[in-house]
Amino acid sequence: MRTLTMPALARSAAGLEAWRRRLLIALVLSYVGILIIAPLAALVHGALAEGVGRIITALGDPDVLHSFWLTLQISLIVVLVHVVFGTLTAWVLVRDRFPGCRLLNALVDMPFAVSPVVVGYMLLLLFGRSGLLAPLLTALNLQVAFAWPGLVLATLFVTLPFMVRELVPVLRAFGVKQEQAAATLGASGWQTFWLVTFPALRWGFVYGIILTFARALGEFGAVLVIGGGIQGRTDTATVFIFHALEERQTIGAYSAALVLGLFSLLLVVGTDLLRRRE
Repeated sequence: MRTLTMPALARSAAGLEAWRRRLLIALVLSYVGILIIAPLAALVHGALAEGVGRIITALGDPDVLHSFWLTLQISLIVVLVHVVFGTLTAWVLVRDRFPGCRLLNALVDMPFAVSPVVVGYMLLLLFGRSGLLAPLLTALNLQVAFAWPGLVLATLFVTLPFMVRELVPVLRAFGVKQEQAAATLGASGWQTFWLVTFPALRWGFVYGIILTFARALGEFGAVLVIGGGIQGRTDTATVFIFHALEERQTIGAYSAALVLGLFSLLLVVGTDLLRRRE
């Protein structure tokens, strides 16, 4: 009976480990390919089915331009709001302890667990014609549901966690020693923030802004419910794609989806490059 020597056993074990790693890599590549690469390839194929000229014509449609412009406006407003209030929220969660702190920390992650469609419905219950706040809105002559303020509120809700969750670990790692040192040297609170704290948080800000902006661009369920998808008024880019598919305007839908997909891809690649640079 043949007995394997120690070097032979080592080679056999190394070979087995190499095959396991290859199998694992193949499984991961298949997983990502099926869920991400294949749909992107299908999107590109569908958009180019009738040539580049049809894509340019479709993207020049006034409804398409309006939907993209509305989406861009909403996304920029949402990013600006979260830069301010997301930073304040992260600061409070890290630097202060108070009754309800843990509850607040859990509520920040609520948009991850709640369906965007449910978010839109909750906003309708508040701001709709028969909503809880309808009498107040009528008295103030304000319209939230089926108008752009409702779209902004819905997008603010679904994008809430990104800025906070990017800044919290950075703030915890940064600590307070450098800020205390600046204070002992006579720096004001504002000077300490801009000259000491902000430089340490800048990459957290960048990542939070990019993720918030990308999520705002792709929001669909909440804005469809609260906005109603009114053509020329509340149809964002994603809602336009939905309606275009319903109306069999496949080239317009594919073209708009391709632009959103490519832009999101650029954001993801840009974030990865920034992380490598850091």
